[in-house]
Amino acid sequence: LILPMGALGDRIGFKCLMLVGASIFGLASLLAAFANSAALLIVARALLGLGAAMILPATLSGLRTTFLDEKQRNYALGIWGTVGGGGAAFGPLLGGFILEHFSWGAVFLINVPIIITVILLTAFWVSKQHIQHKQALNLFQALILVVAILTLIYAAKTAMHAPSMTIFMVMLAGFVLLTGFIRHQLKTPAPMIDVHLFKHPVISTSVIMAMVAMIALVGFELLLSQELQFVYGYSPLEAGLFIVPFMVAISVGGPFASVLMNRYGLRPVATIGMLSCGFSFFGLASINFDTQHMQAWAWMVIMGISVEIALLSSTAAIMSSVPPHKATAAGAIEGMAYELGAGLGIAIFGLMLSFFYTRAIVLPENLPIQWVETASASVGEAVQAVKMLEPTLAHNVMAAAANAFTASHSIVLSIAGVMFVILSVFVWITLPKTATVVPHKISE
Repeated sequence: LILPMGALGDRIGFKCLMLVGASIFGLASLLAAFANSAALLIVARALLGLGAAMILPATLSGLRTTFLDEKQRNYALGIWGTVGGGGAAFGPLLGGFILEHFSWGAVFLINVPIIITVILLTAFWVSKQHIQHKQALNLFQALILVVAILTLIYAAKTAMHAPSMTIFMVMLAGFVLLTGFIRHQLKTPAPMIDVHLFKHPVISTSVIMAMVAMIALVGFELLLSQELQFVYGYSPLEAGLFIVPFMVAISVGGPFASVLMNRYGLRPVATIGMLSCGFSFFGLASINFDTQHMQAWAWMVIMGISVEIALLSSTAAIMSSVPPHKATAAGAIEGMAYELGAGLGIAIFGLMLSFFYTRAIVLPENLPIQWVETASASVGEAVQAVKMLEPTLAHNVMAAAANAFTASHSIVLSIAGVMFVILSVFVWITLPKTATVVPHKISE
């Protein structure tokens, strides 16, 4: 829903979009906190997503239209990134603390005072934006895009385990829907996404950067959490504490990245961010997370700062390359890249881990046949399988699963490192030193 919300923001103004989105988010939080059935909780979570889809492009549009000076805007985006990174870093820990001392509904109630503060500050401090009453809204096209992306991700994930003609047809349907969506956007006089913006190399390259950076961020978190909990037996809280240096590095990397961009320009900073992220993957590929804590944390800090540099560079480049009247739509494109990257991160890293794990595991010969397929599927399935086995056999199966996952971890992170090194070269070639606004004939 981020893309149609971007169009809505250009139509009613980012201030109004922020107020509506924050109100929906706050009311949905109250509804979720006191939900007395699973169905009601699902509805509340859906409304939370709707409110969040309004808030993200509204914040980016506000920064673009308020800070017209590029250097000031970069500093503001750095603060924006710090707040977002801080929420991602400490949100799970705060949620765990709340669940240990209060009922589950308190996890949603904590949103309410924050939202009230946001609404008051927005209403009285934020100035209004020029609105475009002719901006079209097309929820049907948004639905087609969502279905196309989800279909492709589902088909790719399923094909790795059980390829079939049915899965091939599902993937083909996803491609057809996506192609039809793009063709419609090119032909319609009032597109939901201004596809012509992607003709600008800064915007197209920055979208790729944002997606890949989010793939790395979410994918690495998935790999690390599975290894810590399934292989080394960490509790969820212990695993969360272990990853704090990584998330703190992300949260403080925003201002650091903005200073670098203002001093050295877009291209060198973005390239260094992607390159150092690649090297951090290579470093983490050879680390034992259970015995080499300091080395792991050092590489995680480097990766966290590098990912934030890449994310902020992409955001700053996109928001600096569009005229103010397209700021909300550009913010929606950036938000879509973030969300798509997060979804692909889980899918891609999950696929690679499963692929290499299945081929690396060597199970004991005396393991009953009914447990072979289960233990070979994933380390999580192996953990469940050993609960049904006698102690000695369970120990041997778990040792085999741990060895296979560790080997898979090294291969997957090395592949990610190579991908980032290649992408850093692409970024250096395609990005200019500074971003320029999209020409009128392209943006209109």
